[in-house]
Amino acid sequence: MHWADHAARVLSERGGPQTVASGITPSGSFHIGHLREILSAEMIHRGCLDRGVESRYIFIVDSMDPLRRVYSFLDDSYEQYIGHPLAFIPAPGVDGKPDASLGSYADHFLDPFLKSLEAIGVVPEVVLNHEVYASGALENRIHSAIEKRDEIRGIIETISGRDLDEYWFPYNPLGSDGSLDGVKVTGYDRPYVLWKDRHGVEGKSDIRKADGKMPWRVDWAARWGLHGITCEPAGKDHGSAGGSYDTGIPISRLLGHEPPSKMVYEWIQIKGMGPMSSSSGNTIGPMETLEIVPPEIVRYMIARTKMSKHIDFNTGNMLFETADEYERLVKSPPVVRDDEPRRKQVAAATARGALRLSQIARDVPIEAGQVPFRHLSLLAQIRSEDELVWESLRKSGHLSGYPSEALKLRLSKMRAWINGKHFPEESRIEISKIADRAMVDSLDSAQIAFIRHLGSQLKECEWSDSSIGSLIADSMNICDIGAREGYLAIYSILIGRSNGPKASTLMVECDRKELSELFFLA
Repeated sequence: MHWADHAARVLSERGGPQTVASGITPSGSFHIGHLREILSAEMIHRGCLDRGVESRYIFIVDSMDPLRRVYSFLDDSYEQYIGHPLAFIPAPGVDGKPDASLGSYADHFLDPFLKSLEAIGVVPEVVLNHEVYASGALENRIHSAIEKRDEIRGIIETISGRDLDEYWFPYNPLGSDGSLDGVKVTGYDRPYVLWKDRHGVEGKSDIRKADGKMPWRVDWAARWGLHGITCEPAGKDHGSAGGSYDTGIPISRLLGHEPPSKMVYEWIQIKGMGPMSSSSGNTIGPMETLEIVPPEIVRYMIARTKMSKHIDFNTGNMLFETADEYERLVKSPPVVRDDEPRRKQVAAATARGALRLSQIARDVPIEAGQVPFRHLSLLAQIRSEDELVWESLRKSGHLSGYPSEALKLRLSKMRAWINGKHFPEESRIEISKIADRAMVDSLDSAQIAFIRHLGSQLKECEWSDSSIGSLIADSMNICDIGAREGYLAIYSILIGRSNGPKASTLMVECDRKELSELFFLA
């Protein structure tokens, strides 16, 4: 059983309608690592629906969270907004300076992220936390937390192992300057929290309005109850021993709601560079990724991996390998057979679940016969005009008639990837017009004889992938040369490298006369 289907089964045993949630703080540009939480939650939600369990998926935006510091992409003038809720400060302009005409800081970073989610088939019910506070929906839970503040303090200190400040209070009011920082609570008279801020100004905040917010550990537990959340995956920072998940569970019960079971996911890392971090700049954005990768493959990257395992992401070979794996599954979905060992049954069921959950929409037939990702990468590099790509695809049988809009979009994305900074150098292909002399000199006499024989035979053979592949094998036998040495010679002459894509696939895209002369004159 796939991990999302297993989670859905556990939720169904809980009984009643389910609410699956994920959340995010819009403090800066989002990266593909954020998709792990969101897609994990969305796939569990889909798993519930597929089991006939009533379920909703909500995406909570922590827009009441304060600006923590002036990030590298912001102008120093943002110093004045540190401690202010992200929903209440202006968005940065292209120069990094605050520009109120662009709307709020939170919306500025949230809106493009929601568009990228839609592109991968995720259209959640969006909950803006500042609007929830402003609506008064949290009033009773804030009041209950204040009434039980000593018990909550005890839970946090005991489980987290840290001492809270003597001024700690389960509600942080906004001071006279609009900041949550440096504000001390001096009293409580429902619905007002009395305070004195760092400027010596005294005032009061109405818990029925967005005049303040609960600290994270209390806020998280309170909203589980408010929204009836039954499942919320969290990163290992929140899920570690003594973390906010561990304190949230008893706080939630104290506030009258049975919490979701603890569910922790590992991070997505940029291979060789560690976990992604918006503040450090070690990121690849979702929109940036979707300019490269078909959305089904992005989803598959998450779906195929257990939540407890981290994902090494890069835009090089890992992308090709993931696409190859996905395309093999689409072409030949595994069958779960009762007469096979349990291990194989589990693997087949898991793979089928990953394939199902990788689709952008539920209950839509899986589209087979798409142009392979790797093959399109090859054509996009050696065919400068789109029409030449379509012509090649028709000859190879990958396309009949005119290309669909989806295929045109895939090609445009592929060209953007190839021309951008993320395309792996080892995957770049350029067909040689004249053999590189240094590469020719690196070959021995047997390899040169093989290449020249192959060049002469190319003049007459049928111009197809399979025929050229057979010709290569026959020529190796005639010239008494091993496959390794033979292919090394082909790649050395053809693309000036020691390896590359499938040789016959590469060669069939070349002009017969030019290729024959290139090999024969090497």
